[in-house]
Formats: sequence, structure tokens, C-alpha cells
Amino acid sequence: MKTCYIVGAGEIEELSFCPGEDDLVIACDGGYEHCRKWKIRMDLVVGDFDSLRFIPDHPHVVSLKPEKDDTDTGCAAMIGLERGYREFVIYGGTGGRISHTIANIQLLSDLARKGCHGILMGKDAWYRVILNEEIRFGKECSGYLSVFCLGDKAYGVYESGLKYRLEDATLTKEYPVGVSNEFVGTESRVSVREGMLLLIGERKD
Repeated sequence: MKTCYIVGAGEIEELSFCPGEDDLVIACDGGYEHCRKWKIRMDLVVGDFDSLRFIPDHPHVVSLKPEKDDTDTGCAAMIGLERGYREFVIYGGTGGRISHTIANIQLLSDLARKGCHGILMGKDAWYRVILNEEIRFGKECSGYLSVFCLGDKAYGVYESGLKYRLEDATLTKEYPVGVSNEFVGTESRVSVREGMLLLIGERKD
């Protein structure tokens, strides 16, 4: 399935993805320098360029006003949606100001509400949001997996194939019962019958 890759100005350990012909790569503001450093193709450069401090010499630039309601990353995602993309991978959207990380988690929630799938790739963690659905993981996955309720309640939450099991649980925003589960080298899954979950995968030290 074709993917919209968005590269922001935040922390990036390494950019090693290889976009396909039908994929869309959008560099957001300072993400332009990340793409240049790692030699990643850029189809579009978007931003108000407060981080980069100059408008890139690129054939496809969308310049945004600094005074706007959405973030550069949010504007990039809307462009991807308008072009028919439903799978999103965001790099450089964590680190630095915690407010930007939270804004990007909210963006994942918005994408989920629109029937899309998004993943936010951080330096030491990744973030996904699922809504009334199931996600499966291969046995090669490792590290910690935490599951949080986004919204008042999430009903019918299952976690299997992990160190700790959940069966038809109800999660609330007040109590983090899903924190710090672990991959154990087997195929695993997380599902929610009704509600929205934030999944955070973290590497072990």
C-alpha cells in the first residue's frame, strides 16, 4: 500500500527508509536538512521555515504562514490525505519541545478518526493510535509495549502473546493498567472493540 512519509525537524537517529515510486515524501521545515543528510528523495517541502530559517531551493515548496492553527506536520498530513494517502509514517516528530510530540500524537488520533493508519517514529520509541481495531506484531518485535486509553474509556481491550495478558478489559484515561508490557519473542496482538488506544513501543536499555 502506498505510504506518505513525513520528515520533521525533531530528533532522528537515522533515516533509512526507501520510498517506492508511488510513495509521497514530504519534508517539513527542518526535516529538509534531515532528508539531505540521509539522501532521501523529497517530493514536497512544507513549512513556515522558522526552524530552517530559509526557503529551500526545491521545485515543490509549500510556504505556510507562521500564524496558523495547524502545525507544519499537520499541514503535511492534510496534503497527503488530499492526495489519497491512507498510510502515514512520521519521522522527526519527537524530541525537543514536548508540546510538538503531543501535537503529533493528536495528529495520529485525527488520522485514525479519518480511517487512516499512522506511526510516529522517535529516537528510542514509536507511537501508534488504533480505533476499534486490532494490530498484530511479529515475533521479531522486542522491547516494551505500553497501551493507554485515549478518551474516557476503551472497551474490550485484549493483549495476547506478550508478557502480560489482558482479556476483555476496560481501560480508562485515569489508570495506566497497560503500561510497560513486554514483547517476548512470539507473535502478539492488541485489539480494542470500542474506543481509541495509544500504543508506545520502547527499546530496552
